[in-house]
Amino acid sequence: VQLQAYGGGLVQAGGSLRLSCAASGLTLSRYGVGWFRQAPGKEREFVAVMRWSWSDVVSTTYADSVKGRFTISKDNAKNTVYLQMNSLAPGDTAIYYCAAAAARLGPARTGESEYDYAYWGQGTQVTVSS
Repeated sequence: VQLQAYGGGLVQAGGSLRLSCAASGLTLSRYGVGWFRQAPGKEREFVAVMRWSWSDVVSTTYADSVKGRFTISKDNAKNTVYLQMNSLAPGDTAIYYCAAAAARLGPARTGESEYDYAYWGQGTQVTVSS
């Protein structure tokens, strides 16, 4: 199983970026995919998660700090999950990681903890200048 996160870069405050998380050896639309980020000197933090239920109903959750600015979406045909980031601010500067779960996410394991995931991508740097 391999996850590849890409699409990061340098952007001015107020700008947008779209990150992609592509998978091989794993169907992303089976359990759940999360995005996390780690800023210099800080712990890795939850950003967003997309979950698939037993009946394939999709649910999403966002960290309060990105709610209304970031959107997680999927393209099943490409086995890729995206993170659209709008209205970026310097505080969003971090390495962004995508992660895939190996079991169903739900009330007991929501996907907001890094321990909910079995597979991780290598990270992509996002730098927002003021």
